[in-house]
Amino acid sequence: MRREPPVDLKPYFLTLDDLAGPLDWKTFFGNENRVELDIGCGRGLFLVNASTSHPQTNYLGIELDYKEGRRGARRLWKRSQPNARVLGGDARVALSKHIPRESVAAVHVYFPDPWWKRKHKRRRLVTDEFVDLVATVLEPGGLLHAWTDVEDYFAVIRALFDHHSAFEILPPPSEQAPAHDLDYQTSFERRKRQLGATIYRGQWRKR
Repeated sequence: MRREPPVDLKPYFLTLDDLAGPLDWKTFFGNENRVELDIGCGRGLFLVNASTSHPQTNYLGIELDYKEGRRGARRLWKRSQPNARVLGGDARVALSKHIPRESVAAVHVYFPDPWWKRKHKRRRLVTDEFVDLVATVLEPGGLLHAWTDVEDYFAVIRALFDHHSAFEILPPPSEQAPAHDLDYQTSFERRKRQLGATIYRGQWRKR
């Protein structure tokens, strides 16, 4: 079976190695619209839906797994989506070196890898360091959205953001019945909800 040649997905997929320093959003997206981050964007369902529903907002997904990130970017490439991109690499490096301070209107973290084994839990994304980085890049009044189906991980996430001086707690969003099969934040959420799993949701605002 003949394979299709790889597609050049630029500018829809870039890696940290493609960046020389902090991003200039006006140059990166070609406009001065607000920017939101999707950290751990996976196959890009949220990026596609959000960027389509909100054309006046720019979305940057950050994905450690290049294969998954390229899958998401390919969906954007097929649609010639003007206001969404995927950046491959470690989100903590991106937040500390490439996302300008107080330049982001919202950060979305949906279903981060729980790293189930005790010895691997130190690899979890949401740590004290991560919360500090999110506080640094969010503009005043900016929002942090975090969802997971893992109760103990959500307890950690909630404790870290609830007790951080930069954030105030907001009521979590309620669960809505999907209008169709793509009406979910992520593909993972769709699978878990169809299995009847509980989804834990949190929302915080930068003071």
